[in-house]
Amino acid sequence: MSRYDSRSGDPTSYRDRKSDLGFGGGGGSNRASSGRRDYDGVESPKRSDLDGLTPFEKNFYVESSAIAAMTDRDVEEYRRRREITVEGRDVPKPVKSFLDVGFPDYVLQEITKAGFSEPTPIQAQGWPMALKGRDLIGIAETGSGKTLAYLLPAIVHVNAQPILALGDGPIVLVLAPTRELAVQIQQETAKFGASSRIKNTCIYGGVPKGPQVRDLQKGVEIVIATPGRLIDMMESHHTNLRRVTYLVLDEADRMLDMGFEPQIRKIVSQDGVSTSCRRMRSLDLTSSSKSINLEIRPDRQTLYWSATWPKEVEQLARQFLYNPYKVVIGSADLKANHAIRQHVDIVSENQKYNKLVKLLEDIMDGSRILIFMDTKKGCDQITRQLRMDGWPALSIHGDKSQAERDWVLSEFKAGKSPIMTATDVAARGLDVKDVKYVINYDFPGSLEDYVHRIGRTGRAGAKGTAYTFFTAANARFAKELITILEEAGQKVSPELAAMGRGAPPPPSGHGGFRDRGRGYGGGRSWS
Repeated sequence: MSRYDSRSGDPTSYRDRKSDLGFGGGGGSNRASSGRRDYDGVESPKRSDLDGLTPFEKNFYVESSAIAAMTDRDVEEYRRRREITVEGRDVPKPVKSFLDVGFPDYVLQEITKAGFSEPTPIQAQGWPMALKGRDLIGIAETGSGKTLAYLLPAIVHVNAQPILALGDGPIVLVLAPTRELAVQIQQETAKFGASSRIKNTCIYGGVPKGPQVRDLQKGVEIVIATPGRLIDMMESHHTNLRRVTYLVLDEADRMLDMGFEPQIRKIVSQDGVSTSCRRMRSLDLTSSSKSINLEIRPDRQTLYWSATWPKEVEQLARQFLYNPYKVVIGSADLKANHAIRQHVDIVSENQKYNKLVKLLEDIMDGSRILIFMDTKKGCDQITRQLRMDGWPALSIHGDKSQAERDWVLSEFKAGKSPIMTATDVAARGLDVKDVKYVINYDFPGSLEDYVHRIGRTGRAGAKGTAYTFFTAANARFAKELITILEEAGQKVSPELAAMGRGAPPPPSGHGGFRDRGRGYGGGRSWS
């Protein structure tokens, strides 16, 4: 019996009721049984791999009459206008409205409640792809709506599956690189899954395991996790992935940047955890007369979501995705959000703090300002100095306890401390409304991180401004940074252009930020 059936009291199966929901077609474990290869060598599960596994529903998409009526030219024009590029076999047409998707009423009610007017480009094309049950690669800039692009189909997917039995692990697993992003995804999951009474939990390190273990033991349909803590829970036998039929890797590029590739491989591959764990699983899990020794189902649906598409992510996808769709919003090349004004100031290292204070004096108007540093030590030092100089600043980084990080983030979101300094722990997935300015006090170690850092402003259609201090030590990034600036229609200072040609920076750090606003001075007293 599916969860949907169990709550409706209707004895008929989900398969019989799909037409009432606006879904239909070709569910079940629909990967090929011949073991043929696709997507540069990925082999589809053989029928023998699936023996003893209960078939599951994963294709819920029925094209609406309005979308079916779109001609190829209409589709091409819509994709061109919204900068949607697609790859794959039998790609569905994009949807134009929420009603076109065929979401059931309980999902549409949550969308209406959230006040969204129309799908974002990644949602318009990603929803039909995800609902068809195929593997999916989604590439779109930060703040583009990727979370709901995979979360709403996940809710539909969960409601179609048999209810959890005692000892079952989750049906949906979302992997995220940082605690902050994982918690943020959980908040969206709780909001949009409430009407379905879907249980979820967030698994991450830095906090006591007890509450997380209790959630897992009670049974949850959706788990959002960082890779390290999830493997810890698996090796301690607090959960398993045998029921996972919908797997999401969010910010896949960032997870690889942070060194999580071995953990991802452990989780996604069939050889999962350890030999002793596999032996215990083979004793624990039996289906009819055959014991099953799989950690995560080979016929699951897997979705990779990222803002960039570096070779490392592509290689990982080629190993674990079968016959995927791919949707790219904008260009697959690295680029910044065009709603963000970017200013780059050539400075020397010892000028930075004075430049920062002068900049804050110009722009501080009570709006939220996010300042990025390279190191935890630098984060604490600059925050301490700012507070001594009367600026309302708090810091967040990986050495702080989770309770302190949560508190700092809540103070920043509420505007009680409008200045927050952070390491790259806040560069991905952090969604704080009304971050008006981002300041790169230290230039990051890659252009990808630069794009993600400044992407904390200019979200959900808003405008934003990013200021960056650029030193001689960063000169190797000048040429690529200029490319990003020019693509976004930003001015390139003569000093930066000279560095891009290989010339040394001006000795005194001339240039400076231009067109700045006026605001409160650094001497302002804050309580």
